[in-house]
Amino acid sequence: MVAFQGANFRKAIPAGSVAAYVFAAFCVAVAGFIRWAIGSFFEGVVPFATFFPAALFAALVGGIGPGIFAAVSGGIIGWWAFLGPPMTFFPLTLGERISLVAYLITSLIIVWAADHYRKLTKRLEDEEKFRQLAVEELAHRLKNKVATIQSIVSLRLRDDPEARDEILSCFGSLKATDDLIIATQGKGARIGDIVSAELRPYDVARILIKGPDILLPPKLALMMALLFHELATNAAKYGALSCSAGKISVRWLYSAPLLSLEWRESEGPPVAVPDHRGFGTRLFLRALEQFGGKIDAAFASTGLVCKLSVPLSDDAPTSVLVASAAPTLQPVE
Repeated sequence: MVAFQGANFRKAIPAGSVAAYVFAAFCVAVAGFIRWAIGSFFEGVVPFATFFPAALFAALVGGIGPGIFAAVSGGIIGWWAFLGPPMTFFPLTLGERISLVAYLITSLIIVWAADHYRKLTKRLEDEEKFRQLAVEELAHRLKNKVATIQSIVSLRLRDDPEARDEILSCFGSLKATDDLIIATQGKGARIGDIVSAELRPYDVARILIKGPDILLPPKLALMMALLFHELATNAAKYGALSCSAGKISVRWLYSAPLLSLEWRESEGPPVAVPDHRGFGTRLFLRALEQFGGKIDAAFASTGLVCKLSVPLSDDAPTSVLVASAAPTLQPVE
């Protein structure tokens, strides 16, 4: 809370400025009033009790100069108004002198620590801004490179439109997931967003997406995007999305550390086990091996049923929230 308030004030009050000293004076005035109000109702209150927070807040917001100003001003006011005979500076007993010196030493330590904390948080904020700029610049360069690669593929494969379109669609899938990862500042992409992005071009009234909100690490997110793209493409060509009555449901659950997902097609055309497994099929079935996961595909009479499972490591940036349907796709009835 203190860091949040200090960050907000730093944006409006530059360190060491006139405004910072005015703020320090305001803190001291408020501290003096509170000390007077407490002393009116209770006896034996420490003379400088309320001036420590004043020095702390002044240093957090304005830096070491306003912090020292608040500490010294608070000490003078506390000495004059609440230490020894009121409204005088002398005489002081030995105990009162020790109390005054202890206040000054303690408050100066607080000011130093607060100023150090303020500089540290400021440096962290600057580093975070720099990191965000770096991510945005890298994202911009990545988009330019992807566009260049797409142009090269289009040119080289102009005589093979089927292969060209398939490769370009894969690039589009990766680009969409990259955008999701960039939106989270490189932390990853939510599985629901990935599935939604791949199935959005199709009839959403026939698609159900449901599961807990899970943030996948970047590398796994990109691989899942390719897997869902392959499933969606095959469903559009041969499966449930190739006819008007077909439906697809995508459900997943997370039971630490395992993420389990089921892709189920129904009411589509009959499907059969392929006569042979080409390179694409073998690559699809082995895509999750590098993550310790596996894929099981069953060609049921009602449609393809594909089950994916992959462990999520303890240090993976995952978050499991409430179960909900993807906001951009309407679940089938």
